Amino acid sequence: MSYAPDGQQYQPYRPEGQIPQPPQGDRYGRPYGRPPQGQQDPYGQPAQYAPHDQYGQQSPYEEPEPPRRKARGRRWLIAGVSVLALAGIAALVLNHYEIPPFTDKGSAVSFGKTPAGDGKKNGNAPSANSKMLMPTGPAAEFKNSMTLPDGTHVAVTTLDGKKSGFKGKVWVWAPKEYDDPKFAKSGFPVMIALPGGAGYPSNYWMGTDLGLQTSISKWYAEGKSKPFILAMPVLNPGPDDKGVYWDGSDIPGQPKMGTWLTEDVPDLMKANFRTVKSRDGWAFMGSSTGGFAGLKAVLKHPDKFKAVIASGPDIVPDSSLWKGHEKEKAENNPELLAKQLIDSKGPEVYLAFQVGDSENNKKTLPDVQKFVATYGNKGPVHAELKVIKGGQHNAKTYVPNMGEGPVQYISKVMEGPVE
Repeated sequence: MSYAPDGQQYQPYRPEGQIPQPPQGDRYGRPYGRPPQGQQDPYGQPAQYAPHDQYGQQSPYEEPEPPRRKARGRRWLIAGVSVLALAGIAALVLNHYEIPPFTDKGSAVSFGKTPAGDGKKNGNAPSANSKMLMPTGPAAEFKNSMTLPDGTHVAVTTLDGKKSGFKGKVWVWAPKEYDDPKFAKSGFPVMIALPGGAGYPSNYWMGTDLGLQTSISKWYAEGKSKPFILAMPVLNPGPDDKGVYWDGSDIPGQPKMGTWLTEDVPDLMKANFRTVKSRDGWAFMGSSTGGFAGLKAVLKHPDKFKAVIASGPDIVPDSSLWKGHEKEKAENNPELLAKQLIDSKGPEVYLAFQVGDSENNKKTLPDVQKFVATYGNKGPVHAELKVIKGGQHNAKTYVPNMGEGPVQYISKVMEGPVE
């Protein structure tokens, strides 16, 4: 039977006074006077078995329509698919805006099996002649910034620098070997990675798009690199406003960024990780102004740091904030620091430079070449330069090329993991 809305039986309109009569037909239900199917009626139209009234409406005495369950089923299916699609979109949005439980970003992260400063309680205290330094504490509060495919975490904390007086963010990462039971009593080397540019409010090495963390794991597996723990602090105390930056130095009247990088950040790492006691387990790396800051830090503090990878670095301090402070500026000049180290026959340092031959600053390559020729491989200063063919002044150029040369160069002279 045909149905009208709301379950009412459909009654076709008839002129007043006319009542449809049931059609008469043969035993097959075919109206008399209609030819069999496949033939034509007297008017040349195909024969129809279903009886029709004179107004062209199908008779209420015909076969009933199929049940409407299929149509309802399709509607339910469409509704279900729509709900799932909306749920998927909602999950992506919540993940993008870092809203739990759709992301582990912001969750607490701890490194290693032994809490910082708790080595003696767990019977893991190293021997007196050990090269490894257990975490000294107090433990920092690390929050997950992102999780890598191998399960390791880039975590972040806010460090209130006790020696510099500066408070800022530091991102950290440890290779998967750090949690390997085989290395449970081993201290790992630390690399302090500095960005170029503003270096505030973040350090671009903390992102995984440049592949620094995964590259270190890959290079270690290939026997090219030490399994470095990374410390990635902000480089500057504020935005790079109109080219103003701090040269990673203690400029009079400014936040003490030199002390922050060479004292407070290493203290954070010693407090929370198993590290190497001696300078043999401590290095810098950086790009552009970060390369300058790392180079200067190693030359100024050779008793604390042994090596640096400086990519496309400045060679001399050039911040406008040095104006009126020429004496302090000279004390942070890598050229003068290298000369002093050579003259004093101080501790050996290893400087691995890499520069692209298509850098936007055309002075970068000749300046580095001059520095290496003047101070490199003289006395305690060891230097190596890799020129990257077609290389430009950016991290995407520098990271892939570190594995063939610079990271191998410093890894040969550094220690870790050590017991």
